[in-house]
Amino acid sequence: MDNQVLLNILYDYYGELLTDKQRNYFKDYYFDNLTLSEISENYHISRNAIHKSLKEIVEKLLYYEEKLKLYEKNNKIKNIIADLDDDIKNKIIELI
Repeated sequence: MDNQVLLNILYDYYGELLTDKQRNYFKDYYFDNLTLSEISENYHISRNAIHKSLKEIVEKLLYYEEKLKLYEKNNKIKNIIADLDDDIKNKIIELI
């Protein structure tokens, strides 16, 4: 899987654990495709500070997944459900 796609998925799971500033930097860089220079101009801080923050954010997201494994567990559940018989799937849906 592409690293950027993985980071976007992990952001969906753990983004709320980041600070507002970290979320803004991440969104600007990974979702809005702004360059480090553009982000640094927008927030009036150095390009190096943005780079360092983004590196820390990526490390945090990977750390959260390493400890909590929400993405991994979700994939396991999807695989189990995909392997279930249609009758069992329907019964589970009825319970929900």
